[in-house]
Amino acid sequence: MKKRYGKGILFVISAPSGTGKTTLARKLIERIPDLQFSISYTTRSPRANERDGEDYYFVSQERFREMVERNEFLEWAEVLGNYYGTSRSFVERWTHQRIDLILDIDTQGAKKVKEKEVEAVLIYLLPPSFHCLQERLVHRGLDSDEQIQYRLAHARKDMEEAIEFHYVILNDQMEETLDTLRAIVLAERCRREKEGILRQILDQWEVEDGKNHR
Repeated sequence: MKKRYGKGILFVISAPSGTGKTTLARKLIERIPDLQFSISYTTRSPRANERDGEDYYFVSQERFREMVERNEFLEWAEVLGNYYGTSRSFVERWTHQRIDLILDIDTQGAKKVKEKEVEAVLIYLLPPSFHCLQERLVHRGLDSDEQIQYRLAHARKDMEEAIEFHYVILNDQMEETLDTLRAIVLAERCRREKEGILRQILDQWEVEDGKNHR
């Protein structure tokens, strides 16, 4: 098994709701070893296909507020009357084990991570067009007409924030987007591990060079 150097990397993926970021994050984890999905806390009710502890930690608003007061969240935000937050201890536990994390959060959350000067790779996914995003929101059948209009109204404002991210990807073809995301993860791992790899090779070089001069 290849030796890993340094702490795990926090990859933050943001996008307008309906762009497919959660699906892409899940598929990327299936293709890359030592990559874990960061499970967020939320006060909304579970959807039909969601499980507590796998998709989200579903908690009451009272418990969520208590966690906020104890400063347990790396970031948190309110969306459509529900709260979402990322556990600071969850992120620290996995990254200290040299496991990379994918954090699937909205633009508000990504900005808070950046403001706290947490080392993270920020990735923004763009929908191909307004109409494509609208169709995806309608066809997934998770929101009321009012909620869909709210999400569409905020999509453009969210996309204007994308200039602050390290990478911006147009999610037109899923396989192409997955290939791009995989390339980003592997490239960032190489960047993190360069110092450790150099040190290892130079130490070996010194030992072998010493043997040659005996």
